[in-house]
Amino acid sequence: MWPGVLPLLVLLAVLLHPSRCTQIKVNFREKEKQVLDNILGPGRYDARIRPSGENGTDGPAVVRVNIFVRSISKIDDVTMEYSVQLTFREQWLDERLRFNDFGGRLKYLTLTEANRVWMPDLFFSNEKEGHFHNIIMPNVYIRIFPNGSVLYSIRISLTLSCPMNLKLYPLDRQICSLRMASYGWTTDDLVFLWKEGDPVQVVKNLHLPRFTLEKFLTDYCNSKTNTGEYSCLKVDLMFKREFSYYLIQIYIPCCMLVIVSWVSFWLDQSAVPARVSLGVTTLLTMATQTSGINASLPPVSYTKAIDVWTGVCLTFVFGALLEFALVNYASRSDMHSDNIKKQFAPEMEHSSSIDPSSELLEPDGSANFAMKPLVRHPEDSMSMDKLQQCEIHMQPRKKNCCRSWLSKFPTRSKRIDVISRIFFPIVFALFNLVYWSTYLFREEEGNE
Repeated sequence: MWPGVLPLLVLLAVLLHPSRCTQIKVNFREKEKQVLDNILGPGRYDARIRPSGENGTDGPAVVRVNIFVRSISKIDDVTMEYSVQLTFREQWLDERLRFNDFGGRLKYLTLTEANRVWMPDLFFSNEKEGHFHNIIMPNVYIRIFPNGSVLYSIRISLTLSCPMNLKLYPLDRQICSLRMASYGWTTDDLVFLWKEGDPVQVVKNLHLPRFTLEKFLTDYCNSKTNTGEYSCLKVDLMFKREFSYYLIQIYIPCCMLVIVSWVSFWLDQSAVPARVSLGVTTLLTMATQTSGINASLPPVSYTKAIDVWTGVCLTFVFGALLEFALVNYASRSDMHSDNIKKQFAPEMEHSSSIDPSSELLEPDGSANFAMKPLVRHPEDSMSMDKLQQCEIHMQPRKKNCCRSWLSKFPTRSKRIDVISRIFFPIVFALFNLVYWSTYLFREEEGNE
């Protein structure tokens, strides 16, 4: 019995030896080449022929797409474009690529040459520029699974067009799309679908300098041309503009310039150089600020929210300068009227120095006294009543508070300055109320 058991033990020891196990594993890895040669060898697979439809029918090939947004580098308002780096993945079923997985040991086959298998002719319809990444090796792979499913993954960087509606700038939201469509295969041969579950992923620590990614939506955008209907996918990225930058750089400086222009209302009307230099300086600074804002934006045909703000602020500064011109004119008119009063003052003093009792003397020096009649006629009583009524109507009316307050300032030029000190801030405050309530709560108009 021992001679029969010994060969079995020796054979078992050889099979369980580590070197033997390593040899078996190495041979198993080498079978990948045999499988690839078997399914992709000459005369076995033609990459020019598209796969069959679902369940082996002659229907269109179905390609499921999902993307991973790695970064968004910039969103340019002038050129209306944005740059994005993403990992793009496509998956479809090609039954001609089925192979034996050797009991689950071959999970998938990996290729780096895309031209060896059939590939969907997808392109980005709103692309301006794009490139692949080839450092250190080309960032692309193709995985073939035992059931014939093919997964294509590649890392690309794209510059895409993004038409923008800037009517609410800088209180706006912009929708930038990423559109993917078939170039040559119609919907009878090829259909793109979003992958079920989570078709679009975005990196968690995505940071943009002037925008915030609020949300994204996936949709379909099939297009019809004279050559047929083509399958199309799109993802809409909604960006909200960060307002804090514009508040610090535009709105607060403009408010300060408008307030500085009001300082001239508190200067003396005789300080002509100071008031003129202050008005001209604030006007030029405001004009420079406006031109700098417009230089960073495209020339559009409609009015933007920032145009309304800068235009009104420029109007207030210009109005403060015109107010000084009016004050200067009024002060010269006041000086002219004072000079006329001074000229006529001696004549009035001379007329007041005449004795009124001299009118009662007769030419011969005798006194003439007016005697009241002892009997009053009815006509005289009626005339007296009318005279009293006229005196009642001619009594000055009571002055209101505004007129009594303005009467404290004797000259018209001073009154203009005092009224401007109140009028300009109140009107500017009302403008701010209307402006912010209009643009902050206004519904965003979609930019198609």
